[in-house]
Amino acid sequence: MQCPDSNFFRYNITLCACNPGYFYNTTDSTCSAFTSSEFLVGSGVDYSINIPANIFAFDTIKKFTQSQAVFLEATVVLLVSWLVFCFFVRFGKLGDGTTPWFRIRWWISRLDVSFSTRHWLDDQKVVKKRKTELGGAFSIASWILFIGLLAALLYQVISMRTIEIHSVIATNAPDLASFHNDMEFNITTISTMTCSNLKGLANLVTGSPAFIDSRTAPLSTFVKFSCQNTTKGPTITLKCDDCQLFSDNLYISWQFADLPNMPAAAVGFEFKLTARDRHHKKHMSFVSGSLKNGSTNSAKFVTYRGRDPNILQFNLFPRIYRNKHDLRLIQPLFHDFLPGSSFSDASRLRSSLQGSNDGYVNTTLHINFLSSYIVQIDNQSTLGPVGFLADLGGLYCVSIGIFFYLLVQFEYRFKRFRHEDVVMRSIRNRRKAQERWNKLRKYVSFTWGRGISLFEDGISMEMACCSCFAVPKRGPSSSSSSNQRKQIRMDTISFNNKVSTPSDDVLRGVNYQEEQNGNSIMNSSDVDLQVMADADIPLPPSLEFKAGSEISIPEIQKNLKNLYEYNMLLREKLVSTRSTIKALTSKASASSSSDQKHQ
Repeated sequence: MQCPDSNFFRYNITLCACNPGYFYNTTDSTCSAFTSSEFLVGSGVDYSINIPANIFAFDTIKKFTQSQAVFLEATVVLLVSWLVFCFFVRFGKLGDGTTPWFRIRWWISRLDVSFSTRHWLDDQKVVKKRKTELGGAFSIASWILFIGLLAALLYQVISMRTIEIHSVIATNAPDLASFHNDMEFNITTISTMTCSNLKGLANLVTGSPAFIDSRTAPLSTFVKFSCQNTTKGPTITLKCDDCQLFSDNLYISWQFADLPNMPAAAVGFEFKLTARDRHHKKHMSFVSGSLKNGSTNSAKFVTYRGRDPNILQFNLFPRIYRNKHDLRLIQPLFHDFLPGSSFSDASRLRSSLQGSNDGYVNTTLHINFLSSYIVQIDNQSTLGPVGFLADLGGLYCVSIGIFFYLLVQFEYRFKRFRHEDVVMRSIRNRRKAQERWNKLRKYVSFTWGRGISLFEDGISMEMACCSCFAVPKRGPSSSSSSNQRKQIRMDTISFNNKVSTPSDDVLRGVNYQEEQNGNSIMNSSDVDLQVMADADIPLPPSLEFKAGSEISIPEIQKNLKNLYEYNMLLREKLVSTRSTIKALTSKASASSSSDQKHQ
């Protein structure tokens, strides 16, 4: 018979065995090196947030937020992005207040919620609320920093909200009798052996061996034991329901002996010890792991075989959880591993397998029950409501203080930052005033109707020197209804700070027209024309504005009222003048008719 690979060696001519530290893997029929895994310990009490998994998977989020650094990094990235955005927006032109850059910069200034009354102020000035673009940028930056720090604080409160306090008290018999735990011990011997190789699992030794308190009793009177074959080797199971541990030291021993074509040899051990409170089934404490040579000393690959026992030592701690309704749970912990007889050389292992003197794998389970003391466990909150509010206020003050200092430095070193809100407010007020003025024009036009000028309906104008008033003369095609006075269009009125007067050329033209068209009238009655020339017509009212400020609604209303009164006065003068001209024209026509009759 040929062995599968190089990790095998031959003994007794026809048999194969794995090298020291290797065990036969039945799945792929090869020899694999046995490596020990880490020890796992569970207390049976979970201190994480008790939130239903179907509502909020806290463990899933916790996987992505392993520390506060994630929140702080995100805060820094968002903060820098905001400040860079505000910096580049300042290069945009304000224009007349209708550009997108003006709207963006205006809304940034409206976000000034933290520093609107804390800007640069001259001496003896009243503190007023001023929202600036720089203040808006720093206000949002301070809130970004505060929210980021608050998220990190909440993470700390969630992950480290309590600390576990352990206290030790001396025990007595009633205290130990109150522990009712179901315990189970599983010890797997890593090898190619089976339960057929098992021998000597029958007795329980209490006390210290070789001392007067040592006792030996049948194992079946205390625990239920069994053996089960697995792919890694035979597993010894010891189960104790409602265990009453009555001694500090317990020893349970067994051995595996050679069988024909199945030698007793092992490369390590796997174990798992569990304890469960009978009254609180959901709480289970445990310890598990694997043992091989090198777990406690050298790291040589060895195979255990011989009469010296392999001792697995475990400690049992009685614990009372005050924060869990006085949960009483025994905590198993791995203490030590004392390796027994072993072989690290293949030739020596071959000699042992071919003989019968070392055909054993002895194992001893040593359980040390620490019954002198009981560990009491309670939780203490690391952060109360007052402490949380204090931390919250400190984060807010730090966030506001940093950017308030930056704001003061900017306004101290750059004077244009001290009153930068004036420019934007003046642009916006001017635009709003224009919009309101347009609405007012539409309102006046809609309320008082559409006016008709003197040049409409085919009326031809003939100028007469009647204090620069235009006297209309109807043509032959004009209708009689055109004599009615029509309303002036209010939406065509424009206001200026300076009232324009007729130029000299216009006056000369008017005088020439008067000379051409009014000779007959002047010849008829010089006295009446003199009265018209001397008519008391006041100058147009001046528009009242305050220098350096915007037009307000009351000022507009006052100017409109003055113009309206002036127009009514002109109307009266015009009606009077037209009546006078009409009378003079009638007299001139009558005199010319009488002259013709005399001729």
